Amino acid sequence: MKGPKVVLLGAGSLFFGRQAIWQMVQSEFLREGTLALVDTDPVHLARMTSLAQKVVAHGHSPLRIETATDRREVLKGADFVVLSFADRSVHFRGVDCAVALKYGIRMCSGDTIGPGGIFRTLREFPQILAACGDIADLAPEAWVINYINPTAANGIGLRLFAPKLKSFALCDGLHMPHIKRLYAERAGLLKEGQPLSADVDRRFDMCIAGVNHFTWLLKAAHDGRDVSPAIAEFLRLQAGRESVGGDRGAKALHNETIGYDLYKAFGCIPTCVAHTKEYVRFYQGLGINPSAVPPLSIWETADRYERHAAMWRQVDGFVLGATPMKEYVSAFGPDHATDIIETMWAGLTKPFYVNTANQGTVTNMPSDAFLELLCDLDMQGPRPRPVGPAPVGLRGLWQQVLDAHELSVRAAVTCDRGLLERAFACDPLSVNLADCREMISELLQVERDALPAGWFPR
Repeated sequence: MKGPKVVLLGAGSLFFGRQAIWQMVQSEFLREGTLALVDTDPVHLARMTSLAQKVVAHGHSPLRIETATDRREVLKGADFVVLSFADRSVHFRGVDCAVALKYGIRMCSGDTIGPGGIFRTLREFPQILAACGDIADLAPEAWVINYINPTAANGIGLRLFAPKLKSFALCDGLHMPHIKRLYAERAGLLKEGQPLSADVDRRFDMCIAGVNHFTWLLKAAHDGRDVSPAIAEFLRLQAGRESVGGDRGAKALHNETIGYDLYKAFGCIPTCVAHTKEYVRFYQGLGINPSAVPPLSIWETADRYERHAAMWRQVDGFVLGATPMKEYVSAFGPDHATDIIETMWAGLTKPFYVNTANQGTVTNMPSDAFLELLCDLDMQGPRPRPVGPAPVGLRGLWQQVLDAHELSVRAAVTCDRGLLERAFACDPLSVNLADCREMISELLQVERDALPAGWFPR
């Protein structure tokens, strides 16, 4: 079976490029296709291209590697185009978090919600839209898979401003079947580290839904018995053992404690606490009563740069021969996007969590609500599986986030200050409109070189 042509825009993405190369070589359904690597940084592109060529040679794979700094050179004939680029993400997330902190808003990630999520939309979506113009011109039948945060905002933007393209959006946080195995383990249905067996998979009925990075476990039943309390008890016990120090990073701190706290508040378990804790005001250090959870730690720019440098050193080790290629094969594994591409291309009928239009799946939300849902996929696209009604309370929070995302992406396209201020007004972390207006002015100036000229009329 001939494999697909997969074009990766942002080949220097360390959180996707290495895994995509692994799976394109290893998969029996993809390895006879083409992987086109595109990056505007020629140094990063050369390193990833060398890695891909070495992996192909090591695996005796017929996979064809193409490479370009100009995406138009390789888009023709694409079956899938994966968007995985960013403009100095680590730097600007640090800027967003530092400026927001001056106005009393604490962000541990800063890439999806709050001032950081809004300004990342302003930086990234115009670039996404420009890429989609080339895709529409050269590969109009390709599936466009957005892997760029804020993925829900960008996914909404693609539906609004590139409606003729076939698209959906992804995040690797709910990668199946790994996420199901995790909750089966937490429910006591599997021993720690035990793989998800076909029997447990069949008997464990799990439903997760929500907005990306703000998703919740709505159902967890084993043979019809609710095991959500057992999962919550796991979180409670883990919370008691959590370390408050170390080098875990802001996104990793206190997640079990916060997860259990949110479960008690909403009656559902949050499934992406590292981000979800940033979507609510409860951990901002506000109020007069002491909290079991200290205010959110702030995104650590320097540490992130070092993590990226370590990843590049790993890539260079493989490329230069200091690390045997067999270690690459054992160190990496399937990626969410390439797993989905494999399933769509080969008709494997595996379900995956995808960000797409609700289409009536969550019965008490609009049909066009852009939600993260379990979907069946083939070359016709994602088809969400039934969920039922969203819990009252969570439903309103989801819609608030979706409205903030839509306003952000509309502002990104139009460079409309009024829409931008409205996005801040709708954002769940905003508490003072005067602060928001001043914060907008400051962020526009310090990020000027990464934003469209339309924000700065002469």
